[in-house]
Amino acid sequence: MTKKTDQRPDTLVVTAGRDPHANFGMINPPVYHASTILHPTLEILKSKGQPYTYGRHGSPTATALRESISALEGGHNTLLTASGVAAVTTALMAHLKSGDHLLMVDTVYGPTRGFCDKMLPRMGVEVTYYDPHVGAGIAALMQPNTTVVYVESPGSNTFEIQDMPAIAAAAHAGGAIVIADNTYGSGFYFKPLAHGADISIQAVTKYLCGHSDVMMGSITANEATWPQTSFIYTKLGQSVAPDDIYLVLRGLRTLSVRLERHMKTSIALARWLETRPEVARVIHPALESHPDHALWKRDFTGACGLFSFVLKPYSDEALAAMLDGMELMGMGYSWGGFESLIVPQELKGNRTATPTDLGGQLIRIHAGLEDVEDLKEDLAAGFARLHAAGA
Repeated sequence: MTKKTDQRPDTLVVTAGRDPHANFGMINPPVYHASTILHPTLEILKSKGQPYTYGRHGSPTATALRESISALEGGHNTLLTASGVAAVTTALMAHLKSGDHLLMVDTVYGPTRGFCDKMLPRMGVEVTYYDPHVGAGIAALMQPNTTVVYVESPGSNTFEIQDMPAIAAAAHAGGAIVIADNTYGSGFYFKPLAHGADISIQAVTKYLCGHSDVMMGSITANEATWPQTSFIYTKLGQSVAPDDIYLVLRGLRTLSVRLERHMKTSIALARWLETRPEVARVIHPALESHPDHALWKRDFTGACGLFSFVLKPYSDEALAAMLDGMELMGMGYSWGGFESLIVPQELKGNRTATPTDLGGQLIRIHAGLEDVEDLKEDLAAGFARLHAAGA
């Protein structure tokens, strides 16, 4: 299959990883279910002289998705994992060893922090959390044994935008590689490798799938980090199911149109929330009110459906009345699917290098594909219940 990396993103998500003429003209690649793969001769068996040798090591179905994500991210090659968290932990274990030091952004996804706090110390790895706004100042935090600098932009729940080129330049000058969580940007609105990162990770569960029915992660590496990343990946026995791969390939083909709708709806909801008296602050990088808006505008080509707002102080009973009665916005973790979600978030215990007091309850929204006016009405009714319960 030919990587069509010179195409524009809208075209790329339709064409990447496809080779109909190799599959009897069929538009979509076949779904190969395989564990054992036969070798025609002893010579081929010993030399591993055929492209696929065992189900865990890949199939044409997996190759189609790996090539698609590599083309989208602009990377050398991609590995698939059973979840986004598995992608994070595999990438970190591939490039950290006992005695190493990791610089981890303080606004990182909660399960990533859990791995850093509970697992990496057992491996003899020291972890330092840093302010996402450190920029080139991260050079002062580098130690002789710093081997990885981890970024997540925007930050989890509070959506800080990191100056990735500046961070990457300082990290590389100190001998470290940069690993980026790019689930928000999806390889479509942001490309970490083009901004200095060495490895880009996604929770494919989110936007690449887009339908809330698959768990998967991806690790896209540049040429320099690929050998070590793929070696550890193989030793950890990572594998994903072919039917899940097929569903992600199907979701990928509509990524462009879905993201555009998610973006328009999230911005419209965010601007509407800024007018509401119940809201203390809206946190959306695409809004001019966001402190990092200029940086977002410089590096990103769009925004997804995820953002937050800070509710003015209300009782727990009032908050429950608001959220329990939502009709369109469900309370559930994850995001990136077709449905809108709303969940309260707590920063206490998940931040050590940045402030956690926002002056009110943090609420995270994922704007789905419903009509934006219906979503506004759902929120307005929720605010009415908030007032009634708080009276």
